[in-house]
Amino acid sequence: MKKWLIRVIGAVVALFLAAFWQLFISSRPPLTTDPATLAGDGSAVDYCDLPVLDGNGKMAAEIAKGNTPGCSYDHFPLPILADCSEPLIEGAADIRGLWIGVDGDHVGHVERVEQCGRRTVITSSGLIHDFGPNSTLGENTNDTEGAVVFTIGNREFCPRTSASKIWNDGVLDFHVFGWGPVVVRRYLDGDQLIWEYADGSITRMDRICTLPEGVKVPKARGPRYSLF
Repeated sequence: MKKWLIRVIGAVVALFLAAFWQLFISSRPPLTTDPATLAGDGSAVDYCDLPVLDGNGKMAAEIAKGNTPGCSYDHFPLPILADCSEPLIEGAADIRGLWIGVDGDHVGHVERVEQCGRRTVITSSGLIHDFGPNSTLGENTNDTEGAVVFTIGNREFCPRTSASKIWNDGVLDFHVFGWGPVVVRRYLDGDQLIWEYADGSITRMDRICTLPEGVKVPKARGPRYSLF
């Protein structure tokens, strides 16, 4: 009995360490976001002037994948898909633009949604989550959640995330790990965008044309425990 107990405890510890390594220590994909896009000022863009998706420009697969630098960008970047003109796929609702939470659990939340072909990029709160065909990496977001849990010296550690974004009759479903259950949903209700999050929260968002001043620099997130 004692040997079995030791084995069970050992297995639990091994699983915890493996999960911890995967979440915080394992290497993320290389940063392939265009440097000029990251350096540019996304607050200067008119988000009611949307790109024309007529197929006369670049296709989604010709543009480098956008991903988050470190645990967060330091200012709101330029759009990832500004040069993309591939028409949206069948079954996709056009939810492109800049949105702000006006009712529900996350009032004041601001996010930018870009779409092109089968690709969707959501930029918000320091994060760039890009799903779909691209010229540099895989299709899943394979990025970070953004909250800094602990630091070692000057290095920040935030948990990794990975998801696919699949359109299902006008609803954008986020599947954890790309194949798992749906944890986030976005869909239109009239002129509003509805955001259902994994914690059960529901937020109604209105479209806006310019980035609010207080959102240009993202707020620091996470407990930031200093280990060394």
